[in-house]
Amino acid sequence: MKAPQENAPPRSTFPPGPRGAGLTRQALRRHRWALLGPFATQCLAATVITAMLTTSWSLSAARLTPDQRHALAATDIADAAGVFTGNAVYLSILMVGVTMTAAIARQARDIALLRAVGATPGQIRRSVARQAAIVAVPAAALGFPLGLAAGWAWLAALTDHGLVPAAVGYEPALLALPIVIGIEVVTSVVGALVAAIRPSRVPPATAMSESATRRPAGSAVRTTVGLVLLAGGAVLSAVVSGLAADQADDAALFVILAMCIGVGLLGPVLLGAAARLARPLLRAAGGTGRLAGDTLVSQSRALSSALIPLVLAGSFAGVKVASHTTAAHVTGVSDPAADIWLDYAGTAVFVAFAAVGALNTLLAVSVGRQRDLALMRLAGATRARVLAVLTCEAGMVLGTALVLAAGVALATLVPLIHTALHTWTPHVPPAHLAFAVLAGAAVVGAGTVLPAAVLTRRPAIESIEGPP
Repeated sequence: MKAPQENAPPRSTFPPGPRGAGLTRQALRRHRWALLGPFATQCLAATVITAMLTTSWSLSAARLTPDQRHALAATDIADAAGVFTGNAVYLSILMVGVTMTAAIARQARDIALLRAVGATPGQIRRSVARQAAIVAVPAAALGFPLGLAAGWAWLAALTDHGLVPAAVGYEPALLALPIVIGIEVVTSVVGALVAAIRPSRVPPATAMSESATRRPAGSAVRTTVGLVLLAGGAVLSAVVSGLAADQADDAALFVILAMCIGVGLLGPVLLGAAARLARPLLRAAGGTGRLAGDTLVSQSRALSSALIPLVLAGSFAGVKVASHTTAAHVTGVSDPAADIWLDYAGTAVFVAFAAVGALNTLLAVSVGRQRDLALMRLAGATRARVLAVLTCEAGMVLGTALVLAAGVALATLVPLIHTALHTWTPHVPPAHLAFAVLAGAAVVGAGTVLPAAVLTRRPAIESIEGPP
């Protein structure tokens, strides 16, 4: 009998078979509310993809005269549908990654315990991927009928704006359903695997410490990558400014994405800096403000995931809107109304993805703080005091996101308008800015203050004794 090698690496004792999928079953049962974020993102993506696929098929199947077909080709609506579909695919990957990060954070202790008893990183990643895939199927199934309704409405709107001949009828092709489900499963698994990289590789002892203290150990790599992405986005912005107008508009999205992901990686640092800068105002608010600053720092890692979609929505919408308003302000001539409407419709879809991702990430973080809120109340804080703390904290998150979104938008937009319009100053009407602030406040408030108001209706002692 061969003696075991003393230096041989330890083998996993975690069951590889059906019992190895226990984390998946437990997460789906115990953390179902945390998985609402990926579900909502996947459902929205399925809705958009269904609407665009059926619209494209309706345009192809329409019986049109040669003149009508030529006029339709001149509007590039078929290409726009393809762009919307592509946007839905990569936004689904990005937002599933963001929302799954928040969902995995709720499972941190479970993952740490499984790693301690021998689960390998690959087994953890496969479990997370299974969660995303299982959630994707009902999400796509729900998004399909919604997409059929959205496709009918979208084609009607295109017809009303003169972009599509009235002879085009809507064709609700059922063949789109398996295609949509397949796309959603693949994109969800990719996004989930990206989100699972760090949680699956962190040492068990470190993971247990982080789950207890909620402070990540070591962030030099994260900070370095974030700085590199921000710098790379700035360099790319300068390069984009030298391209032709249509190419510059397409490439500008990559500038925004690079900077937004960089902002998300730097989120703990940026939120901590925001808390320090807000100290004078927090002191004026007394103990409530100081407590809000402290909780923001302690929750900075979790809340940083929400910065990516918040900044993404604000910066992308800012670039799109400011490019039109600045051009009209400088030249005195507005673009055709139908072109502006189509551009803003695409922007609305983009922003909807980001808003859903931000809202669900904030909701996941807020639900995970149920015991913290109960402890504050058991320590003597009234329900009104707890909500005041959360309101202050939400205000700092909103302010940070707005400042960062403005910075990313300006870094992307200024070189473009200087090249195209020979001006360094974007023009945005105050009403547009006010709407952006109110929309951001609605998303952040709905994801932080509103769930806190619901959670604190329950007696504090029941929240402590109940499941996490």
